[in-house]
Amino acid sequence: MSDSLFSVQDRVVLVSGGSRGIGRSLAQGLAERGARVFISGRDLTTLEQTAREISTGMYPVELIVCDVANSTAIPQMVETVIQKSGRIDSLINVAGVNVRKRVEDYTVEEFDKILDINMKGAFLVAQAVGRKLIAQKTGGTIINIDSLNSFRPLKGVQPYAMSKAAVSMMTRGMAMEWGEHGIRVNAIAPGFILTDLTKKLWSDPVMQSWNDANCPMKRLGETEDLIGTAIFLVSDAAKFLTGQVIYVDGGITCGMQWPIPLG
Repeated sequence: MSDSLFSVQDRVVLVSGGSRGIGRSLAQGLAERGARVFISGRDLTTLEQTAREISTGMYPVELIVCDVANSTAIPQMVETVIQKSGRIDSLINVAGVNVRKRVEDYTVEEFDKILDINMKGAFLVAQAVGRKLIAQKTGGTIINIDSLNSFRPLKGVQPYAMSKAAVSMMTRGMAMEWGEHGIRVNAIAPGFILTDLTKKLWSDPVMQSWNDANCPMKRLGETEDLIGTAIFLVSDAAKFLTGQVIYVDGGITCGMQWPIPLG
């Protein structure tokens, strides 16, 4: 970066859920700008492929196999980052799952899986990193991946919406408690982002028309659209910003669109 205010060079960043989708793009965006990036996920093969493909920066992207639904694996994931790099500067807390169903159709197992990963897992990862940042006494940053559903829930994803509402409160609460240690905790709430997992949904012309009618920018987001916000939050440019949820959504939360003619 020509302006060091926005530099992430040499920052040690853990991207939990960094093997695909939003996590992959954020990991790549940071690595390309000189950060030392670790990605974690459940599948070794996918992690290895992603690490090979996005290791184009100053440091090779390193991988750690970790299922955040397994609470005993999380401390070891964070410890591995410390052992390999000597410290940790930032966490991007991405790992999450969703199941689309009517409220009455969710099973207990589905409900538990969603909340175990999206809420409990996110909390435990942030907690483990927060403990290290407090011990280091060097400050640091945590970015949680929130959702439009914490602004206004969508039909058919109620456990997911509940989990992301919890992430919003977790973000604010951690920011309030850890500010005295120089730790900044914020969240990025993506809008409707086109990923491998959502391509089928957004290939439906009805869904495309609905988005065009409701999104002021008249398009779906790309995972790359989130990189700038993540870089800003990790960098010193955001050094007095904490406890905030930033909606990167093409304006869809600006207000309600309605079909009234405007002349």
